[in-house]
Amino acid sequence: MDAAAIAEIAPVEVRPPVKRGDIDLLLADPEPPTHIGIVDGQFLQGLMISPKEVLRAIDRHPDPVRVFGSSSMGALRAAELVTEGMVGVGQVFEMYRSGTVYADDEVAITFDPDSLRALCEPMVNIRVAIAAAVARGVISSASSAIVLAAAKELYFPDRTYARILRLSVVRDKVSDQKLVALREFLDTDAPNAKRDDAVALLRRMDLG
Repeated sequence: MDAAAIAEIAPVEVRPPVKRGDIDLLLADPEPPTHIGIVDGQFLQGLMISPKEVLRAIDRHPDPVRVFGSSSMGALRAAELVTEGMVGVGQVFEMYRSGTVYADDEVAITFDPDSLRALCEPMVNIRVAIAAAVARGVISSASSAIVLAAAKELYFPDRTYARILRLSVVRDKVSDQKLVALREFLDTDAPNAKRDDAVALLRRMDLG
């Protein structure tokens, strides 16, 4: 989503993916925020935001900050800190909270530093999209397991739908007809869990 689309949902200040130290800088501002929403965070590009830094915001005295998380790094940290007061929002958060997924690489992506455009697909998005493809009858459960296993084996910056569907381990076990149908579904109809969760977070923050 671009800044204009975000502004239509909630009046928030949009910042780049969070890295270690960013929340501490916000808290040191003469007028620190009352609400912080975390969606994306830096992995390769910088040190990850630590749980302790999030807790410093939640426990800020005398004015605690309400910290929300969804979609990516926000969902991961919210699942870790939900009992400490961080507010988790969305499907990806629930996947982490339930233990359906647990590894950092499930939400890791690389992005263009100038446009902030994602250069790969997070594994959680792939899981949700492939599950939707099975529900729609695009591919079978057996084929979905092959695709997901192949995607998980890739280093996270290499995870794109085009690359996954070109892998020999996938092409050898899933018919060309099914792969064409899956490619079309992913291009046109697949849910985007990360985006949907970010929208849900913005709406939740706007409600206070």
